[in-house]
Amino acid sequence: MDQILINLLNGVSSGLLLFMLSSGLTLIFSMMGVLNFAHASFYMVGAYLAYTLTGLIGAHVSGDLGFTIALFVAPVLAGALGALFERTALRRVHKYGHVPELLITFGLTYVVGEVVALVWGRSPLTFEPPTWLQGPAFTIVQTTTHGLSVALGAASADICNAADAACSRFPMTRAFMAMVALGMLVSLWLLLTRTRIGLVIQAALTHPEMAESLGHNVPRVFMLVFGGGCALAGLAGVIGGVTFVTEPNMANIGPIIFAVIVIGGMGSLSGAFAGSLVVGLLQTLPLTVDASGADLINRLGGHVAAGDLAWPLLRIKLSEAAPILPYLLLVLILIFRPKGLLGTREG
Repeated sequence: MDQILINLLNGVSSGLLLFMLSSGLTLIFSMMGVLNFAHASFYMVGAYLAYTLTGLIGAHVSGDLGFTIALFVAPVLAGALGALFERTALRRVHKYGHVPELLITFGLTYVVGEVVALVWGRSPLTFEPPTWLQGPAFTIVQTTTHGLSVALGAASADICNAADAACSRFPMTRAFMAMVALGMLVSLWLLLTRTRIGLVIQAALTHPEMAESLGHNVPRVFMLVFGGGCALAGLAGVIGGVTFVTEPNMANIGPIIFAVIVIGGMGSLSGAFAGSLVVGLLQTLPLTVDASGADLINRLGGHVAAGDLAWPLLRIKLSEAAPILPYLLLVLILIFRPKGLLGTREG
């Protein structure tokens, strides 16, 4: 039971990391109508910039202070790079429609990938979390006499070494990731619905001529929106890089992000949140199920022989099929509910 609970928490935290990425992409799409194929590249850039800043600042002060500064500076730099790209390249092709926008952002993914490989190399980097993110946030203790209990931090060795006890630790990095993602959700919602900036952004999208007549620079608004979305991806990269691994292949998370926003609903922030949690759980919970479709049919009273035509598919274990489950859900969503779980537009 304790392992199932830990896997559930891991799925939720992974989903919240996906939300940190999909929220920026959703912001850009809902405000500008641009699907940024290079969004995952800014996620990678945020991780590498944080790694470099942590090392440079940590060499003069301390590693903990270096990471804390990098946590704020790296997303700003990633956002500035995104705004620069929108100003110098994306804006020039925006008037030609969606296909040139997709192609130029698609090409940017390869440019960023090669630049990262030239500067930092292709090998994974050792990006250690600061001391305040090391260790477990809490420990789930399960005993035969007292059942489940939770201890903050690391439970004592006497408790975990008991004959009837099993301890499962939840890392502090994942807990911090979850807190930042939830804070991002609340901040974005307040920004877009309760501030003048949010009203200006929405007005620039729906009525650009009227917004310009009121004195607002619409191209500048779009540049700041694109840069803000890239900054959110950079923030996710800082936390994702220190939690998992910092390497050029971390940008391969891009396809799952597009699956998230389609499942949740194109342009919907709440849909991105719901889709992220669903995909995170789909990627994590099945890993604990060591059974196949044939096992399930046999347990229900049926019988599947090795010679049956469906045997190759039915003998695949659910834990082995976990990576394709989000894409299977994506196909079903496109067939039966094209606008997504909480979306308002189709396609």
